[in-house]
Amino acid sequence: MFGETVDDETRCVHYNTAADVVAIRFYCCRRFYPCHLCHAAAADHAARQWPVALWAEQAILCGACRRTLSITDYRAATRCPHCAAPFNDGCRAHAHLYFEAPSP
Repeated sequence: MFGETVDDETRCVHYNTAADVVAIRFYCCRRFYPCHLCHAAAADHAARQWPVALWAEQAILCGACRRTLSITDYRAATRCPHCAAPFNDGCRAHAHLYFEAPSP
């Protein structure tokens, strides 16, 4: 895990509510970060978004149970499918920072 985490469930200095338990494996470096701001602060390169064709990749980590899920599964979920930990719905507003927009 990279970035400024504040606990063992992947919360960081930028996002640390009870529902902020997701870390994303960034497409550009294949490293898990809790958020785009952590990546910007620690990485020596610009972030790149996951292409839609690769959304089957296990690129999301639930900090509550430490299991991974695919981008497709994550984007369809409001909770972890493994442990039922709730995910922060506000993260959807930042999806474009992590994932390419699907074609209409």
